[in-house]
Amino acid sequence: MTTYAGGRRMTELIRSNDHVLLSFVAALCEDHGIVTALVDSNISVMEGSIGAFPRRLLVDAERHDDARELLAEAEADPVG
Repeated sequence: MTTYAGGRRMTELIRSNDHVLLSFVAALCEDHGIVTALVDSNISVMEGSIGAFPRRLLVDAERHDDARELLAEAEADPVG
């Protein structure tokens, strides 16, 4: 799925309920110049903050493969 954020075409990198993992991956990507956007974080207000809905971390679509490679190198890939 492609989303647009700040005029950029963004694609989903990971989906997780783990806020620490999301923060780590976002920082890792941003340290390597990959633009990120955390989406679905406001849904927690509607769900009562029980963590039932995962948040999605989007990355610049043009750098998606670079971001996947970073995750693999950091062994932080929750997908495999």
